[in-house]
Amino acid sequence: MSTIFSIPIRVYYEDTDTGGVVYHSNYLNFMERARTEWLRALGFEQDELLREYGVLFAVSAVNIAFQKPARFNELLAVTVALDRRGAASLTLKQDVRRGDEVLASAEVRIACIDAQRFVPVAIPARVAECVLATCGTAPVPAARGK
Repeated sequence: MSTIFSIPIRVYYEDTDTGGVVYHSNYLNFMERARTEWLRALGFEQDELLREYGVLFAVSAVNIAFQKPARFNELLAVTVALDRRGAASLTLKQDVRRGDEVLASAEVRIACIDAQRFVPVAIPARVAECVLATCGTAPVPAARGK
């Protein structure tokens, strides 16, 4: 697998407004699907992470920029690339593309959280090792207060 993961997404009528343009919040839905498929391609199902490790991945921050509109019935590509890693989080770069055109780009931080207490916990070692082995080594942020 390359460092950039991509899935095709077809724009359905339900994704658009009355003008046939994708409604802004649906770009986040497209990106969520891509992250789920990215984890699946790495060998991890989210329900299995919950059962085996008692953890969930939850979006803790999103910064998104919209450049061009997507329209009804277009075939898009939604990408995921590891940007940074922390002990309990991953920061991903995601794009929604139509061919070579970037329609929307985002930085998405997902936190690994304890499913019972909803507090951050370390990403399970097997998951972290697989992400790093497959996606390359992303820089670890400097320790705070040191």
